[in-house]
Amino acid sequence: MRHTKKIQLTLCVGLLVAAAACRGNATNNTAATAGVRVTDVTLGRSVGGDKAVTDSTDTFKPNDTIYASIATEGSAPSATLRAKWSFEDGQLVDESTRTIAPNNRERTEFHISKPDGWPAGKYKVEVFLNDQSAQTKSFDVRGS
Repeated sequence: MRHTKKIQLTLCVGLLVAAAACRGNATNNTAATAGVRVTDVTLGRSVGGDKAVTDSTDTFKPNDTIYASIATEGSAPSATLRAKWSFEDGQLVDESTRTIAPNNRERTEFHISKPDGWPAGKYKVEVFLNDQSAQTKSFDVRGS
């Protein structure tokens, strides 16, 4: 009986140490990316080498490639940006993710295109930073 209690106590201590280690890692990961924030989302028809939009607009033609340039500030060894593009009633058009290692001010580019043309209507792109909604931009596609 005494031996069983010693084993149980050892297992309990081991589980507590493992749980604390896991919680510590989650806290460290959150703290490492807490200093990063999305400062701007710009939409347009083209981007330059610096990933900034060079032809800013919120109205597109059906055959346009639609670019979103995401500006971030802050530093972290790793952060995740996700762009979720949707049409009118929330119908998912596209979703993509980029892992970044931001250092001060950075820009990240996302884009969507449809060779046979986008249907006319209202769209939006929602940008997430580490799975937290950071900013949403609405735009229109109008006939050629």
